[in-house]
Amino acid sequence: MVFPIGDDNSDRRTTPYVNYLLLALNILVFVFFQGLGSNERFTYAWATVPQEIVTGTDIARPVLVEDPISGDPVGRIPLQPTPISVYLTLLTSMFMHGGFAHLFGNMLYLWIFGDNLEDDLGHARYAVFYILCGVLASLAHVLTNTSSFIPSLGASGAISGVLGGYILQHPHRRVRAIVLRGFVTEIPAYAAIGLWFVFQLVSGLGMLGSGAQAGGVAYAAHIGGFLAGLALIKIFAIGRGAAATQRQSGR
Repeated sequence: MVFPIGDDNSDRRTTPYVNYLLLALNILVFVFFQGLGSNERFTYAWATVPQEIVTGTDIARPVLVEDPISGDPVGRIPLQPTPISVYLTLLTSMFMHGGFAHLFGNMLYLWIFGDNLEDDLGHARYAVFYILCGVLASLAHVLTNTSSFIPSLGASGAISGVLGGYILQHPHRRVRAIVLRGFVTEIPAYAAIGLWFVFQLVSGLGMLGSGAQAGGVAYAAHIGGFLAGLALIKIFAIGRGAAATQRQSGR
């Protein structure tokens, strides 16, 4: 078990305004629009529903959910009318969360790793990179759960993209992490993020084809977002490589 709590920012050159804005938007949406998680009508209206994305149809009625293995009914999902195109929920769902723990975990990772990537890419490129990784992560979840009516939400996919970019840009940067039984130490980013990805991959492959989300976790979105970050980071860093390389050389 490795739980990151910080990293080395001693060579950061710019103020991460976009990262601060993303943090603020996620918190504000959860507090004021989701009502700290109590406003289910808002959540069900603006989250990504795979079946809606696949069919292009807004499903504005309660849906009976069956166990993917036994076929037995397990509950009803009170889906709500979506006031925008269902495809835009691939974007809106990125700023919503299922609870305090979900929000805290995502914001902690964004706080730790996002600022360095924004420093590498610049404000505008980082914003586009983040959004694109999030959308691709949501699509990865949809493609592996095409028949699902269960709403998907959270910044995890976009932040997974940030981790994918970070591990290529700063593989040796020191990350402070809690390991074992509360022991705090510093480990290289490739180890901290690499172990995280292995866990996502193993868990995701274990759920593949089951049509379910383990404990409500959309592992396909995490994996898809991470791979998107790996694939896109060097493209987005074109023209800014000299400064980024200088930062990486001593870390």
